[in-house]
Amino acid sequence: MLSIKLRPVGRKGQRSFRVAVMEKRSKLKGKFIEDVGWVNPHSNELRVDEERARYWISVGAKPTDSVHNALVKAGVIKGPKRPVHKTSKKKEEEPKAEKEQKAAAEADTAESGQEEVSAEEKEKEAKTEEGSEEKQEEKPEEAPPEDK
Repeated sequence: MLSIKLRPVGRKGQRSFRVAVMEKRSKLKGKFIEDVGWVNPHSNELRVDEERARYWISVGAKPTDSVHNALVKAGVIKGPKRPVHKTSKKKEEEPKAEKEQKAAAEADTAESGQEEVSAEEKEKEAKTEEGSEEKQEEKPEEAPPEDK
């Protein structure tokens, strides 16, 4: 599967990027099929060969999020930009403010409905006690099997 990626060139701290069509799983500094343009993030310059970029997209090459945004900026693709930022691989935890609000809400419901909860708990305890008594009563009623 083909992908349109940013290929880093230049020294450390002075990187610029080539917009290149390459195999999706290939290394960034590895083989590429075609160079379609370049991006210089230091001077905010961008040049893309629109005709070739459209061709590769029509053939099935998928641009990465950063390249997609660059192509939208250059006018090659029409549509909204994609959000490009790191997301946690772990499940996102709720923000602290929401946790505090939920804890406060639970505390309020527990205080207001404390009598109801205790009544329900008493009913459950009574049922479990009755059930355990019935089980104890059932065991002695069963007679052992007679030997013939």
